[in-house]
Amino acid sequence: MARRIAAGAAYGGGSIGLLGAAAVGVLLAEVQLAKRQVGGGVAPVPPSADGRYGVAFTGPAEPLRLGLLGDSTAAGQGVRRAGQTPGALLASGLAAVSERPVDLRNVALPGARSDDLERQVSLLLADPARTPDVCVIMIGANDVTHRMPATQSVRCLTTAVRRLRTAGAEIVVGTCPDLGTIEPVYQPLRWLARRVSRQLAAAQTIGTVEQGGRTVSLGDLLGPEFEANPRELFGPDNYHPSAEGYATAAMAVLPTLCAVLGLWPESDRLDGARREDMLPVAKAASQAAKEAGTEVTGARAPWALLKHRRRRRLPSSTEPHPHPHPEPGGSTRLDHRPDADGGGDRDGTPRHAWVRRPSGRPRE
Repeated sequence: MARRIAAGAAYGGGSIGLLGAAAVGVLLAEVQLAKRQVGGGVAPVPPSADGRYGVAFTGPAEPLRLGLLGDSTAAGQGVRRAGQTPGALLASGLAAVSERPVDLRNVALPGARSDDLERQVSLLLADPARTPDVCVIMIGANDVTHRMPATQSVRCLTTAVRRLRTAGAEIVVGTCPDLGTIEPVYQPLRWLARRVSRQLAAAQTIGTVEQGGRTVSLGDLLGPEFEANPRELFGPDNYHPSAEGYATAAMAVLPTLCAVLGLWPESDRLDGARREDMLPVAKAASQAAKEAGTEVTGARAPWALLKHRRRRRLPSSTEPHPHPHPEPGGSTRLDHRPDADGGGDRDGTPRHAWVRRPSGRPRE
């Protein structure tokens, strides 16, 4: 199904339904029940975390430029402090690993669907002098809840990835989270939501890899861990992640973010003890959708390598504070910058992919 969706997106195919007609009626009834409970609390407006991180590493090297695109998950809706957003966590971690300052620009919009990525990409690429070195995209949940055709969703994502890659940016996509883990969602909607989410995540992986990007599965991060600790890992509206939830997701994305910039060791060797294997890209995408933190990376055709990346502890992030930064033309803008370096430890088109999964234990 994921391959059919991706093919339809690439070659202009029509809508491919993920659910049968009989299931749709049940799904819609369950959605109305879930709506009465999901979002019962109020999610705060996501704080702005744009600015420079890792100022203690300022030196001759130019700062790395990190862009964030996507929906409320990328924006950090559900937390009140800038330092708790995924953008701030990733920027702090990237600065600590690279030992270089990192300039963060987040153009994600709460409620956005994949068709908003065109606008977000245009914002990031408006100034050629500030083209990001690497971009993280987190998108897909609203596509599912608003029943956007899967082929259209994947087509919008792959177009955004292609534009950013053409501009010279590396790409990491956090694929559609598993909506079957939202606490107020009951059966059979829970099962249907999980099925649709995973199929979209797998199709996103295929499309992204074929455009030269990498993906990280967020599905199971909103799975066993979120399901076991809903009060800790979900925010006050029982829908958006809490600060702990965002930290969990950022910890899974950070190794891939570092690897795509050449800051993480790469190996072509298979490690059987870590369940590494070679698979076609469609099967690799399906496997990745089932396991949180699984990385999928384009490799030589016609095979894909499944690998586990080791999760490492994120640096403890201090709350960013305003810092004047000159805009082109002489005006002054207030950016958020952390007090120090973030602290903590330092620690032709491919059709097949590398897949890396993190081990469950963080490295000290």
